[in-house]
Amino acid sequence: MTVQALFQRTIARKQRNLMVLPVACIGLLVTGAALFISFVLQPTWSAAPVSLDAPAIPVTVAGTIFNVPPAAIRKKIQRHTGPQQRVDLAFIWPSLTPPAADETAATEAASDVTGSIAGSPDANTRLFVTIAALGPVLPPLERIRGIYPHYVEAEAAAGPDGLAILPFRKASPYSGEDLVYVAGSPTDFFARCTRQTADMPGTCLHERLIDATEITFRFPRKWLDDWRNVSAGFDRLVAQIHPQQN
Repeated sequence: MTVQALFQRTIARKQRNLMVLPVACIGLLVTGAALFISFVLQPTWSAAPVSLDAPAIPVTVAGTIFNVPPAAIRKKIQRHTGPQQRVDLAFIWPSLTPPAADETAATEAASDVTGSIAGSPDANTRLFVTIAALGPVLPPLERIRGIYPHYVEAEAAAGPDGLAILPFRKASPYSGEDLVYVAGSPTDFFARCTRQTADMPGTCLHERLIDATEITFRFPRKWLDDWRNVSAGFDRLVAQIHPQQN
């Protein structure tokens, strides 16, 4: 290779390098800008426990954001912002306000010992709510349409204010429970309820789906006498902790 050819080849390589450099700089600038915007816009989570008297905090369950008052969170380990597997809450009924801070602390201690406080003296004034990922379980509406009918008795009895009460068969997965629903329109309101015994009052579970998150309301069966206001209260609470639904 002659000196002239070598010189021309060197010049061409430098020109190519000069063309690549601006492109690389632009790429770095775009990447840096994207990282900065992502850092600024993403929520700032903290794993540090929040005090009971703090305002509502954002928590994420199965990708859905909820705003929950710390005093309503029953377990201290869940009382922080950010992603969580589930959140267990308690509200005073019918005001739907969190219990006082000292009551929340007592609830937490009781649940740590017994696992549940459904039979406590103030259970009739408490609404217990669990927010958790739906996971592999069928959504609530699909359960009432395609699962529960396989396990119930043939005939329903009349319940309060237009409700129907359909017992689950013995030896079924829901033995000892009743399916309670609006007669003629089961998807408007339905719940699975245990029956009252000498030792324990009846308890009902009403479930709703928001995106991939299931909200479970646990309440005394005696509230079914006023189920319309109970259902409306659930609507208000969902709007309160998940304003995006408004």
